Amino acid sequence: MTRATPSIQAAAIVLLLVLAVHLAVFWPGIMTWDAIRQYGQAVSGQYDDWHPPAMNWLWHQLRHVADGPAPMLVLQASLYWGGTLLLLLAALRRGRRGAAVTIGVLALSPIALVLVGTILKDSLFAGALLLAAGLLAIAPPGARWPRIVAALVLVAAATLRFNAVPACLPLLVALCPAAWRATLPRLAAISVLAAVPLVLALPLANAALHAERSGVELSLVIYDLAGTGRFSHADTFPPLAARDPVAVNRGCYSPISWDSYAWWGPAPCPIGFAALRAPLATKPGPYGWWLAALAAHPVAYLEHRLTHFDRNTRFLVHDADLPVLSLESDPNRWGYAVAPNPVRTWTSTLAVASVATPLGWPACWIALAFGLVVLRPSLRDGGVAPALAWSALLYALSYLPLSVASEVRYHFWTIAATGVAAALLLGQRATWAVPRWRQALAVVPFAAILLGSIAARLV
Repeated sequence: MTRATPSIQAAAIVLLLVLAVHLAVFWPGIMTWDAIRQYGQAVSGQYDDWHPPAMNWLWHQLRHVADGPAPMLVLQASLYWGGTLLLLLAALRRGRRGAAVTIGVLALSPIALVLVGTILKDSLFAGALLLAAGLLAIAPPGARWPRIVAALVLVAAATLRFNAVPACLPLLVALCPAAWRATLPRLAAISVLAAVPLVLALPLANAALHAERSGVELSLVIYDLAGTGRFSHADTFPPLAARDPVAVNRGCYSPISWDSYAWWGPAPCPIGFAALRAPLATKPGPYGWWLAALAAHPVAYLEHRLTHFDRNTRFLVHDADLPVLSLESDPNRWGYAVAPNPVRTWTSTLAVASVATPLGWPACWIALAFGLVVLRPSLRDGGVAPALAWSALLYALSYLPLSVASEVRYHFWTIAATGVAAALLLGQRATWAVPRWRQALAVVPFAAILLGSIAARLV
């Protein structure tokens, strides 16, 4: 028995107990409106593509175990804590006790506890990627099966989000044999090849499940047309019956989210999803209208995207103006709800408070991920930490052109992956054995974004 074995056994026991307590505190799982809609499709077995059909199908299968959100809660939490345990054990096996303790503490973040306790594709996605990263970290050199299982998990995770590829790709590349990554040309080639199954995963899953087209892609088109029109003071929509669409749009647009253009808000915009669906289908089609608006008003489009990304990442904002975490189940026809308990109340209070600190500001985590990539950019050695840093950064940046809403849950994976990567990298001397200009490039942007975020909230 090695000296590290007792520590490994103790860590495994502690995290299994944490999993049990976590499940008990949030049982049977918080059901938001998204989860309610998804569970309805899981019950009926009929899917559309507004939310990932693969997750709805999985939930349908889990109903053979038990009805309601509980089986999905168990799956989410098991993936999250299972991945955390593997990463923690890998650190202990390498004698990195400080890194292991940091990974465990970060995993206990109240924000993470609430998000994992809420039935969300974002939580399922983050849990799956943590498990894949843990398998990569724990796999002995040359071991195939842990890597094969991790690769399958990543492809499955790619069915859960339309922007999953940037998050999954660095991890999938790191799983490949070292010889495939030995030179930059080989690394580039394997990156292109590895992207293929990730890109195909979502459309193939939707086709296999005969998911009905919902027009979900129009949400981005509509929001970009609205934002471009708002900042250009021009009519960027297809011809509509609405009188003075510029003025109407001015009253509807919010840099926080597209929700006023959807049908579920308390006061839907007259220029919204229902009114635009048919006009957008006319020539040149939704993306043709989008390209026309972008070509006519590129600066306005950039203003819209940057302003929304600022809210999405909670950078130069006031936290009170942005959406909060969901702490209770929304009303649903099955009556599923989480019973009140003191531990959940305490955890929820801490989570809400944490969102108003750098722990809940994605901009700071993105800056930290950028710094880690600057310090340790190479994916050629197959290490899990650089792969996590790249995954966190690329996934976060995908929201710059693709986001339509501003909630912390969208950046759950970026926060979790950056935290683990920082725990593994920042305590190593080799990480800082780089030229001073690279050290500055890693540290200065993080410090500037952190200080800018704090200053914006004090104004």
